[in-house]
Amino acid sequence: MYTPIHTGRLYEQIVAQIEARILSGELQSGDKLPSERELAEQFGVSRTAIREAMKALTQSGLVEILPGRGTFVTDSTSSAVRHSLDILVRVGNETGITDLLEVREILEPEIAALAALRAEQEDIQSMEEAVHAMDQAIDDPGSFIEADLDFHLALAHGSKNALIPVLIDSLVDLLRKHRIRAASVDGGMQRSQPHHKIILEAVKNKDADAARAAMQAHLVQVRAEIEATPSTE
Repeated sequence: MYTPIHTGRLYEQIVAQIEARILSGELQSGDKLPSERELAEQFGVSRTAIREAMKALTQSGLVEILPGRGTFVTDSTSSAVRHSLDILVRVGNETGITDLLEVREILEPEIAALAALRAEQEDIQSMEEAVHAMDQAIDDPGSFIEADLDFHLALAHGSKNALIPVLIDSLVDLLRKHRIRAASVDGGMQRSQPHHKIILEAVKNKDADAARAAMQAHLVQVRAEIEATPSTE
């Protein structure tokens, strides 16, 4: 799994290899790392070097050591991005909401296009389940919004770009309160749902241009719903 190390500062090279696997998505949040002994054997180093590497990874927030259970990859990358974005959005209030919408308008059409080209059956199934959940919750704003967020995150995973789910996971959490605001507009959820179905069909048909256009149309509708509702802040 890992390349044996023979020279240099051993723990730094161990950290670099594990970081690379986390950032590539090969290791994901919640994954358990091999034991200290197993890692020492794989890297061809002493257990002391492994301990130093785990200490550095823990300090950087990439892994968490749980006594008696082992060492696990954390979701701190996403959390850190979300925290930084949340500060920016809250400081700007209405300007922050507009900035957030613009970021979505820049990113999400291309994410949908990538998903149309790259999504695997597992990703499409997740999108279908989210759309079905939204159909079932068309009169339940809270449940509808959670399924809506799941749909956009499934699209992000379908892009097969390891950085995109981190960004979208951060954005969708911030968007929760603004989506509640949009859903409060009479008929907002009913107007939103057809867009999700069109996006899904475009992804299933592997039509990147249609997926991009469908997402653009959806975001026009989202912006209109949010701008039609006065802020509660």
